[in-house]
This record gives sequence, structure tokens and C-alpha cells, in this order.
Amino acid sequence: MSRLGILTSGGDCPGLNAVIRGAVLGGIISHGHDFVGFRDGWRGVLEQDVVPLPRQAVRGIARLGGTMLGTSRTNPLRDGGADAVRDSLGALGVDGLIAIGGEGTLAAAQELSRQEVKVVGVPKTIDNDLDATDVTFGFDTAVQTATEAMDRLRTTGESHHRCMIAEVMGRNAGWIALHAGMASGAHAILIPEQRVPLAQVAGWVQSARDRGRAPLVVVAEAFTPEGQEAPYSPRGLDAFGRPRLGGIGMLLEQELQRLTGIETRATVLGHIQRGGAPTAFDRVLATRLGLAAVDSAASGRWGTMVSLRGTDIVNVDFAAALGRLKTVPEDRYREAAVLFG
Repeated sequence: MSRLGILTSGGDCPGLNAVIRGAVLGGIISHGHDFVGFRDGWRGVLEQDVVPLPRQAVRGIARLGGTMLGTSRTNPLRDGGADAVRDSLGALGVDGLIAIGGEGTLAAAQELSRQEVKVVGVPKTIDNDLDATDVTFGFDTAVQTATEAMDRLRTTGESHHRCMIAEVMGRNAGWIALHAGMASGAHAILIPEQRVPLAQVAGWVQSARDRGRAPLVVVAEAFTPEGQEAPYSPRGLDAFGRPRLGGIGMLLEQELQRLTGIETRATVLGHIQRGGAPTAFDRVLATRLGLAAVDSAASGRWGTMVSLRGTDIVNVDFAAALGRLKTVPEDRYREAAVLFG
């Protein structure tokens, strides 16, 4: 019998608990594994902060948002290194790790794997921007949450004859903005992949207003207007050295009101998109990924991550997840842009 460790790292995401449940139940029932969970991601690994994960510990958690193990932005390579990770796992009798996380987590897992730490990855990001998997769990929930919020913004915008701006997450890709914007009937969708002059955005807003509508603009947090060099990031860097984004909606509020004369209000959805119970789609996908991750560990497929290809769960190298981001293709944006204004 092997002992496996599970951790969740980076931003929380609807479906994390379903992955944990799938891995633990699959490992116990199919392979006779023993499990421990590391509290607060890589911090728990470095500090040997663990909680046992028997079958009863994961009962009923698939429907719950967040992560029962907690999470953090700790970078194991910067804060301890591969030697510290190996020493910790050895002291706890842990034979291998299932690391559930996004780009930063998987990059750390890739480097640790190169240094002979046994790791299987599970991709996690509500942004849906990892190229090695067709869909990431949490994305469907985030889009549903954002769409419901935009539906509410439209009613208050129509009551007050205002332009409403909804800022959503999207560090490298505009998938949430694109899907939620199309679903809510937005009059403009602004994503990092497409630089648009503010004058064009103002034109779409004015066109909607001229037709008697209350304009709705959906903007991804990393959108950079034409003429600016980088996304708006006034809050410095995170633990992985990436800009902490957020606030572009407030800038657009000022500029669009100045350019159009239309009273404008911005709402930053922020962490609301991460919270709450996962949708049925995300629960199923996350459970399947958890089951596949523990099967991969049992088969010795270390140094890989599980991913969705079509309707199948497959294994791919970490490099496939990290080599290129999955961004919104121009044809998908042009398809949506027909509806702008």
C-alpha cells in the first residue's frame, strides 16, 4: 500500500473538493492507497502540516465550493527547494504527490519532477487558459456566476439609463469575458487578446444608447486598451512574480463617461467568480480528473498531468500545459463582435 499526498495551491476554484474526493475514493477503492492532505498548498508540504484523508473525511464534499485543505500562494522552489520537499515527504512516509493547481503550481510541479520528486498534476484555473486540456474545471461555474451577475447589472442599468461595466477574471485569456458576455447579451466584450481603442468602445456604447438600450460592457481584468503598454496592475506582484491585476473596469468607467457623456458604473466581480458551489458539469469533470490522477500515480506515470481531450481523460507532460497558453482565437472574437454596439 502506498501513501499519497494531495495539495491544492494557488487561487481557490469551484470543483477542488470534487477532485480531492475523486482521488481519495478512487485510490482507496481501486488501489488500497492511504492519503494525507497538505494544508494550504505547498506551505503544508514544506512545514509537514498534514491532515489524514480517510474515506469518511471526503464524504459529501463534491458539492461544496473552495477547498477543504486550504490553499496559498507559497512557491516551493523559492521558499524551500526540492531538497526540502523531498525531506518532508520522506519524513511523512509519502510516496508521491497529487498537486492540484494552475500555471504556477504546475510549473513548480514540473521542476520538482525533474529533481526526482514524484508528482502528478491536476490542472485548475477558472480562466480556462491551459492549452493541454480542452476545459478546466471551475470555468463553467465562473461563467454561470458572471452571467447571473451581468443579468442583474442590466436591470439596474436599464432602470437608471446608465452604462454598466462588469470586470471579470482573465489573466492571460478572455474566455470568461467572452462566454459570459455573449450569454448576457453584452454590447462590448474586451479581452486581453484584442487591443481595442477606447474610441471604438465608446462608439459601441453610444450605438447601444442611441437604440434606447442601457449599454453593458464586459472586460477581462488583463484587457489593455490600444496605446497602453501593459495591463493595469497597481497592486504589485504575487508570490510567483506575476502582476496582481484588477481595476481596469474603474478606469473604463471614467473614460467612457468622459467620451460619451453617459453616466457609467463599474462593478468588479473579482473573487465572487471563484466562490460558491460548482455546477454539475464542473463536479463531474473534477471527479473524473481526481480518479484519473490517482490511477496515474498507481501506474507510475509521474511527471505528467491529467487533462480532458474531447470526452476522454488522458495524460500529458507538464511541458504541454506550460509551453503555450490557450487564448481566445480571433475568429471566436469576431464571431461575438458582430453583436457589439
